[in-house]
Amino acid sequence: MISTRSFAKINLGLKIGPRRADGFHELRTVYQTLALHDVIRVATQPGSGIEIRCDAARVPCDESNTCYKTAQRVLMVAGSRCKMIIEIEKRLPVQGGMGAASSNAVATMLAMERLLGMQLAATEKLRIAAEVGSDVPLFLIGGTVLGIGRGEEVYPLPDLPRMHVVVVTPPLGVSTPTAFARWDELLAPEAALTASRAAGTMNEFSERVFTWLNDSFPQASAGADPASGVPAWSGDRAETPLLDLVRAGIENDFEGVVFPEYPELREVKEQLLRVGARYASLSGSGSTVYGLFGSEEEARRAAECMATAGHTVVATKTLMRSEYWKAIGAAS
Repeated sequence: MISTRSFAKINLGLKIGPRRADGFHELRTVYQTLALHDVIRVATQPGSGIEIRCDAARVPCDESNTCYKTAQRVLMVAGSRCKMIIEIEKRLPVQGGMGAASSNAVATMLAMERLLGMQLAATEKLRIAAEVGSDVPLFLIGGTVLGIGRGEEVYPLPDLPRMHVVVVTPPLGVSTPTAFARWDELLAPEAALTASRAAGTMNEFSERVFTWLNDSFPQASAGADPASGVPAWSGDRAETPLLDLVRAGIENDFEGVVFPEYPELREVKEQLLRVGARYASLSGSGSTVYGLFGSEEEARRAAECMATAGHTVVATKTLMRSEYWKAIGAAS
């Protein structure tokens, strides 16, 4: 049996554009991996098929599971004939906006490579990941990642400085498709965005992100990769202070549709700010709400306050890319 960690993510801002011809929405976001994780274990047995095992009631154990979809594709590419057993030790929230199911999918892929003694090409991994889900590919990069398209087109950004995070997971799940549908309902009375206006809002968000990143790397010289348009940084960032996301105006558009439906989530965000968060936001479409703090001690005290108020909460930290790949092979 091969075990691997399956890490969480948060979204540092998320801009929703208009619905595309393929039914998805155009997105802009910055993903950031966290130290919180599930554990995935894979093993083979004689026979054929894929068996998903998980004690969490809300995790499907059929063909709809992202691990099942991934395993099916990897076995097809590998040409392997065996029965694959996949165990999911669930620690992350289901429908929490932390990318748990997507991360589980990538962890399954990486564990299967080790188990089957094979190495998929990077392009093949990205293809499989994008087929399984929009935010699956980010977990093939880790650290700080720019997501565009429907979120599946990902580019590694320079690692942001260590951030201490307080994660609150209310006892409810928010459906991402439902949140998108509600977003479309709100846009309908405005006759939707014109193409030029939509492009302007997406470009404005990108400019804010790049300004924020440039301000966070004061000694760096920024240039653009002509192939991707993604800025490239160089320089020493060891003394970079905690980012001022509020000043940069980077927000999560899902809050506009999720908070009215679930006002308790808005209250969680406000509570995090009251206990000292420098920045607080919904992650993805929720229900997870997180706050960023200036130190481990600040985060610990804030987590204690939130727990005293009756919330399910944990203090954690962000994972830089090198840390992500170093830790991903070890189970705990």
